[in-house]
Amino acid sequence: MRNVIVVGGGVAGLLAGHVLARHVDHVTLVERDHHPATPRPRAGVPQSRHTHVLLDSGIRALGELLPGLPGELAAEGGPSLAVPADVGVWQAGQWVSRRNPSAEVVTASRPLLEHVVRRRVLADPRIEVLTGTEAVGLLGGPGHVAGVAVRDRGGDHASRELRADLVVDATGRGSRTPAWLAGLGSPAPAEEVLETGRAYATCAFEADAPPGNDLRGFYIVPDAAQLLGAIILPAEGGRWMVTLSGPRGQAPPTDPDGFVDFARALPHDAPHRWLRAARPLGRPVGYRHTGNRRRRYDRARSRTGLLVVGDAACTFNPVYGQGMSVAALNAVSLARMLDRGFPSTRALQRAVLRSSRDAWDVATAADSPMPGAEGGALRSGFAESLVNRYVGRVRDRVPGDPVVCGAFRDVLFLLAPPSSLLTSPAVLRRALFHPVARTSPELPAP
Repeated sequence: MRNVIVVGGGVAGLLAGHVLARHVDHVTLVERDHHPATPRPRAGVPQSRHTHVLLDSGIRALGELLPGLPGELAAEGGPSLAVPADVGVWQAGQWVSRRNPSAEVVTASRPLLEHVVRRRVLADPRIEVLTGTEAVGLLGGPGHVAGVAVRDRGGDHASRELRADLVVDATGRGSRTPAWLAGLGSPAPAEEVLETGRAYATCAFEADAPPGNDLRGFYIVPDAAQLLGAIILPAEGGRWMVTLSGPRGQAPPTDPDGFVDFARALPHDAPHRWLRAARPLGRPVGYRHTGNRRRRYDRARSRTGLLVVGDAACTFNPVYGQGMSVAALNAVSLARMLDRGFPSTRALQRAVLRSSRDAWDVATAADSPMPGAEGGALRSGFAESLVNRYVGRVRDRVPGDPVVCGAFRDVLFLLAPPSSLLTSPAVLRRALFHPVARTSPELPAP
């Protein structure tokens, strides 16, 4: 294998290209946008204007792939904070104690993270970038992908062919690869889908003071009993990124006054009080594509020459903040497979999907109990009902029990599999036999 084409120049595509460049002669990165010289949102990344977090698992993965990169993010002004030590987390009807163990997350904006990663990755002379170039189809036949048809964006440009030994699809949630495969006479992958109809909106604010009580943010966790959510976190440049979310039919408004007023309905008034004193830096931006979708490319036994990574393979409800961390975990799994030799594309695809499994399980488990949830990945039935009841008992004990809080957070941060909540004797004992420890209704003290 000598020549690889990566379609999509976002975080998933950059990291996949970086890993593959260690093992092949040449990597061509095909990106529909022109790369901005400074960190700013791109049209090809609809979520780039929304709040992002890099979980502890994602920080570790990035540090493994690009040593020193977390420090570069910090040097560029990307904030980091501990959860729940620095954040007011409202879950199961009460504040989570800030005295429980916590882990760092990075809250830099998506444009800044992508800018820093791109700067490091594209310094590799083995990687060529074609910007302003759109992929329009795959080359090859039913069992083998042999390249990509591309055209220059802007104007009536004819397509041209780029041949490769491997094509990597990193085009995100809107990937057209299933349709392109059908055009080659190859079956589209099976899909697992879970949709709740949830919608959210994000607006950047400036403020004279942080949220209060030494807090640097809020996280109001939605669940089946409390359907509204809020995330307020610092970003570089002294900004505060605010994302509000609601169920189907209750999307946050995209005018500043209506957006702030929407927060009045949150289960605690602290976020709304802070927002009323803050100043919006523009209009809120809405987003409605929040379904969970996993495309089972790993089940295609006979196809070669194609690898699908990031959101193009497995995408989650963005309100859980897993996407960038999973992109980094995908790349780590790819690197470890390639370091042991060049396996089949099916083996690589299975490794990528395997590295997404915990995030998929977390997102679908959280979304399945939501009112109106639908799709083939919906978790229902007697066994799932028992598990949901047990996880509900775990969740109720997170605010006041440091052992349960630490175990639950490790699962959310993709440091431990969801099954660990069922196999840990300490968590089992507390969830089944300990009463719920109530915390203060006031803002949590340090």
